[in-house]
Amino acid sequence: MGRFIMVLFVIAVIAAVVFGVVLLMRASAARASAAREPAADDPRAILKRRYAAGEIDEDEYLRRMSGLSQDW
Repeated sequence: MGRFIMVLFVIAVIAAVVFGVVLLMRASAARASAAREPAADDPRAILKRRYAAGEIDEDEYLRRMSGLSQDW
């Protein structure tokens, strides 16, 4: 009976470790994807959306992107 409990304990520990690793990997992947995507209020993202929607033309888009990339 003691062996059976020990085997169950080892299986439970292994399952807990695997579960923890999976949770850490998912959290890491979520942080990485959040870091890659620009914020919705990022000026460059707003310009890209406006250009894609046809609200501004290419010259206006390039002019404004140039202005955003300059260090003031």
